[in-house]
Amino acid sequence: MSSSRFPIPQGTLDMLVLQMLSLGPAHGYGIAQRLHQVSREAVQANQGSLYPALHRLEQKGLLKSDWRESETGREAKFYSLTRAGEKQLAVEKESWNRLTAAVRLIFNEGR
Repeated sequence: MSSSRFPIPQGTLDMLVLQMLSLGPAHGYGIAQRLHQVSREAVQANQGSLYPALHRLEQKGLLKSDWRESETGREAKFYSLTRAGEKQLAVEKESWNRLTAAVRLIFNEGR
């Protein structure tokens, strides 16, 4: 059963990548698959956005990477969270929770 897909809102891809990697190390394609599966097929990250995000997060010290053999037997770059990445994810989750609570209030007109 496929639900409607929608684009990832500007500025949330990094947070979603951090969350997917909190589940364990993965290569780029694996991260995209996790996002797709966990969101019940509603979110799909395209390679043109995902790989720059992975490089950006690694440059910021939020991810580390190493080359390993993938499930297909080919070498792939696997990413995992650093301690700084775990802390940043906690900050992002708290910020997201405050924003969504405020939006719910607005939609419910303060009720």
